[in-house]
Amino acid sequence: MSGAARRVLLLGGTAEARALAARLVDDGIEVTSSLAGRVSRPRLPVGEVRIGGFGGVDGLVAALRDGGVTHLVDATHPFAATMTAHAAAAAERAGVPVLRLARPGWRERPDAASWSWVGDVDAARERAETLGGRPFVTTGRQSLGRYAGWTDRPVLVRVVEPLTEPVPAGWSVLEARGPYDVTGERELMTRHRVDVLLTKDSGGSYTAAKLDAAAELGVPVVVVSRPSPPAGLREVPDVAAVLAWLDQT
Repeated sequence: MSGAARRVLLLGGTAEARALAARLVDDGIEVTSSLAGRVSRPRLPVGEVRIGGFGGVDGLVAALRDGGVTHLVDATHPFAATMTAHAAAAAERAGVPVLRLARPGWRERPDAASWSWVGDVDAARERAETLGGRPFVTTGRQSLGRYAGWTDRPVLVRVVEPLTEPVPAGWSVLEARGPYDVTGERELMTRHRVDVLLTKDSGGSYTAAKLDAAAELGVPVVVVSRPSPPAGLREVPDVAAVLAWLDQT
């Protein structure tokens, strides 16, 4: 792939974004990875990095134009719906080709048909209440307020970043960052006597071990479905597809 005249702005923060940045740098393509700054100790990609938001669609449009960006790749988390919407809108206004890189979800797993699929965290909480009384919550730090009413049960919560707000006395909060393995997940769920797992359809292998452990232990799983991408935004599942797109645009 020739890097001539290509300047890529990569909205990152995921393992896929880091892998893409590495490939672009290896291929001699100018790339700037943009991280939202919500994680205090992010895994940094190779190449140029900027940290912090753009200030909405207008700010992203300005960044595309002022930076001479020729291609925009949105490789943010599958649930970063606001950023994805902003990327699509800004790219259209700036006249810059845009592509969404999103790792495949977990719907194709053989055990996925047995899970409870719901539309949002509130529905996940309501469904979990019918399945068990010792939940393992892995839907993210920002969603914990939705479970605030669970003061009557032991709740296991796993987050990447330290919590800034107090949680009910009966909760156990574990700070950990993937990848995880099945042995560790099985031991964790057994030790806390977890009887229902709550997660989002994040996909990938970093956090999939909890699903394998739940299947082995017979623990029911409640999964929040992914938000749909904006209409007209092309989405691809891997780095190879992004490289092919860059060759064609």
